[in-house]
Amino acid sequence: MNNNTKKDPFKPKHDLMVMNTLSRKKEKFEPINPGMVGMYVCGPTVYNEVHLGNCRTFFSFDLIYRYLLYLGYNVRYVRNITDVGHLVGDVDEGEEGKIEKQARLEQKEPMEIVQKYTNLFHEVMQKLNTIPPSIEPTATGHLIEQIEMVKEILANGYGYEMNGSVYFDTQKLIKEGKGIYNYGTISGKKQDDLLTETRDDLKNQNEKRHSSDFAIWVKAEENHIMKWPSPWSLGFPGWHLECSVMSTKYLGNYFDIHGGGMDLQFPHHENEVAQNVGACGCQPVKYWLHTNMLVLNGKKMSKSTGNSILPDELFTGKNNILSKAFSPMVVKFFMLQAHYASTLNITDEGLLAAEKGYLRLMEAFHILQDLEHNTTEVLTSDDEQINKMLDLAFQAMNDDFNSAAALAKLNIIIPKINSLKSGRMEMSNISKATLNNMKKVFHIFIFDIFGLLDESQQNNNENGIDLLDEAMKVIIELRQEARSKKDWSTSDLIRDKLQQIGIQIKDGKDGTSWIKN
Repeated sequence: MNNNTKKDPFKPKHDLMVMNTLSRKKEKFEPINPGMVGMYVCGPTVYNEVHLGNCRTFFSFDLIYRYLLYLGYNVRYVRNITDVGHLVGDVDEGEEGKIEKQARLEQKEPMEIVQKYTNLFHEVMQKLNTIPPSIEPTATGHLIEQIEMVKEILANGYGYEMNGSVYFDTQKLIKEGKGIYNYGTISGKKQDDLLTETRDDLKNQNEKRHSSDFAIWVKAEENHIMKWPSPWSLGFPGWHLECSVMSTKYLGNYFDIHGGGMDLQFPHHENEVAQNVGACGCQPVKYWLHTNMLVLNGKKMSKSTGNSILPDELFTGKNNILSKAFSPMVVKFFMLQAHYASTLNITDEGLLAAEKGYLRLMEAFHILQDLEHNTTEVLTSDDEQINKMLDLAFQAMNDDFNSAAALAKLNIIIPKINSLKSGRMEMSNISKATLNNMKKVFHIFIFDIFGLLDESQQNNNENGIDLLDEAMKVIIELRQEARSKKDWSTSDLIRDKLQQIGIQIKDGKDGTSWIKN
């Protein structure tokens, strides 16, 4: 059973609401099995380096995963690896596979490409400090199950075989699937529009009974490398089939959450549901969640136009678009500032602001850890406002995982934290309980829910000594010595040189401190 909020005062007191693409409504989240959550997210097609749009999707579902874990749910998070079946142009047949094409370009075996880009994907996810999924199945590891699902679809009359390829009969679903699923619901497309969509450029278009039908097994051409034996032909599964198979294998025929990018609503997710209905007569998912687009300088990212940047190009600064490098945690903080279902525009100005915001948040956290309280328990208006903001931060997360609103509530508290450190606000203005609340809630949000890392603590050597911090102590001592001798030119030179490399010196009544800009 879910141990939601009865004993821990920091667990939200409000229901979790999610925007369900299936209903186009915000709904109360109630798992199928109390205390348990099954979540499936469409993973990457590993034919090239993962792009930032994908990163945003996986970051968003990491946030959702972390929050569900925080609420006390036992979560099985499944995210697949597409290593076969995804064709160039996302068409159904008669085209080269994305992985095969990249293998030809790099003069490697397809599985070398798969391994190379899977490893690179995992490296980027690790840099962004995302939690690995519970299960990460591959399409090639589930070929037997995919063939079995094709058999089930055929046996139920929702598929037909033509010249070694097998197609899904969309018209039969539209006519007979009502009451289970109306084809077009996820994407919001009208059925008439779906039925009039054609793909006349496909070489095997004449094999289909209807232009909207899609391949669930593709007969491979002679020069196709990635192919396997089946009852119908030597071939490979359609792209949509793997997710229908792997989600239900590990989460059951009906599970809680299916996620992915908004661009997957059609045809991928629409056809996923069609296959599940055709195989088992059931709509497989209770809540569909979709992330929105990531754009660069207000335009869609595109390699052909040069308006494109890869994660490592962003982290290292090796690009011609942005002014400097931005660390993974700054990029993550930047993404936290927008709701997962809203469009997010990457700009230099936005990232620079996010960098300041991230450092401001981490500095407030460090200040909190150093503050001590030994006054009596007397509640004040400051206590009331602080505790209200802490509660509203959780309310925001319960409102469809709204990290932007939650972060805004924490930011309201930060000036009070800074005032406590500087002495502008007396410690007696807040109670010991409120201080402890702030310490605990800031830790929960920063590390458990947002999944941020403290980059100022990442320069440690083997003995755990922060070399940068130790070096800065020496520099500050030298500057203080110059100031004591009224050598203002040397003092200012040290301050200005540090400012140029992103380190800000702060002189206060309690001494001199430093932060990374």
